[in-house]
Amino acid sequence: MSTASPVAGRKAHLALYRILHKSFSFPVMLAGLLAVLAVLTVRSRFDDSDMWWHLKMGEIIWTTHTIPLADIFSYTTNHQSSIPQEWLAQVTIYGAWKWAGFSGLMFWLCLLTAVVLIAGYGLCSLYSGNAKVAFLGAMIIWLFSTVGFAVRPQMIGYLLLIAELVLIHLGRTRDPRWFFSLPILFALWINCHASFILGIILAAVILFTSLFSFQAGCLTAQRWNPRARRMMAFSLLLSLAALFLNPVGIRQILYPIDTMLNQPLNLSSVNEWAPLNMTEERGVALLAVLLCIFLLVAVRRSELFFDELLLLAIGTWMAVSHMRMLFLFGILAAPILSRQLSTSWEGYDAESDRIWPNAVMIGASLLAIFLAFPGIRNLEEQVENQSPQKAVEFIKANHISGPMLNDYASGGYLIWAAPEYPVFIDGRADIYEWSGVLGEFGRWATLQSDPNALLQKYRIGFCLLNRQSPMARVLPLLHEWKMVYADNNSEIFVRTAPL
Repeated sequence: MSTASPVAGRKAHLALYRILHKSFSFPVMLAGLLAVLAVLTVRSRFDDSDMWWHLKMGEIIWTTHTIPLADIFSYTTNHQSSIPQEWLAQVTIYGAWKWAGFSGLMFWLCLLTAVVLIAGYGLCSLYSGNAKVAFLGAMIIWLFSTVGFAVRPQMIGYLLLIAELVLIHLGRTRDPRWFFSLPILFALWINCHASFILGIILAAVILFTSLFSFQAGCLTAQRWNPRARRMMAFSLLLSLAALFLNPVGIRQILYPIDTMLNQPLNLSSVNEWAPLNMTEERGVALLAVLLCIFLLVAVRRSELFFDELLLLAIGTWMAVSHMRMLFLFGILAAPILSRQLSTSWEGYDAESDRIWPNAVMIGASLLAIFLAFPGIRNLEEQVENQSPQKAVEFIKANHISGPMLNDYASGGYLIWAAPEYPVFIDGRADIYEWSGVLGEFGRWATLQSDPNALLQKYRIGFCLLNRQSPMARVLPLLHEWKMVYADNNSEIFVRTAPL
């Protein structure tokens, strides 16, 4: 009895030391810095115009326990059928709102941004084997993902894409049974965001490259062992089957293909779908990352694997074609560059780690996050400055009657803040293109058609427009229209003569 107690005490002390050593390690300290960066990046990005209709859709699903399969917010589409390809993510957004209002939504955004960056750091660390160089990879992911950080379901898509790459890497380097996590991931992914199609494509490309074994200069292909390849193929088939676990079946699976092939107005008129401007900061950064990768191949004779080359080509093509796809490029390029640079800096040595300096930095990171998180007044000011909040208050106070014509960007806020006024258009460009409204509105808003034709067709009673809208300069020139309200964001025009 007298010897058991000291032994047990030493074991408990050793276990505590190991827990502290892992909890306050150098990689955890770096993850804390990434969390600080996440909060600082998104603290002023609260009022994305699409956030509001996602929030309203989440509220409807949460409260009615049903998923709308047709448009219920606009009077112009004749209840156009819709694809609920983000319904599960929308429920999480509304859950954050229900928990803590604006602060809950900002917490959702900060949390998802931090998890994306930390998961990206984990991917780069796992892939490169160097936890120090991996921090550079996380910064590359941050740089390109800033194009899309917002309270929108795509944030979950980013995270699931990183998770897929981690699972595939674990399956090919450690145990092929990791592959069987992919069907679960895709069953979740298809109900959160249409980017699941990218995950399927990337998995198929990696499986394709597993068939080859060659050496062409620095370009290398390594054939997988048959067991791993069979398990990967089987898991991919199960993942395709898992895609059918959604509210509308094959239509939801085909939705992203329809977007790319049959929605030309959406892809050409919405800014985030525009081609990347190669002279802007992110365009220059993309070229710089590609240059670094291929210079390392040419100068240092660093290996470039066949699957890396194909994934890099896909990511580059998508990013150059559509600015919003920069996030894909960052997630694909960062691990590759991290691996190439892994021998440029000595790796992390857990045995020589210093707990207390790391603990101080982690504590400082937590304090910085607390101080940087915006207060409720800051969030309210962001909403007020970037949305037609005061204009909506005026409309309600003066009982202005519709139908209403509104700008594309303001439609989402109106869906949330003034549901009693059905919108003309909002950020759901797909249903407006399918119904023909997007084309009509685009020609009207850019002065390519008779302004009166659209106003008369839909018997518009008042217009709520952004002050910078070209039509805000035209309506005062039409004798049947009068401005009744204006602020820094919006102007309201009412019809002065009956139709």
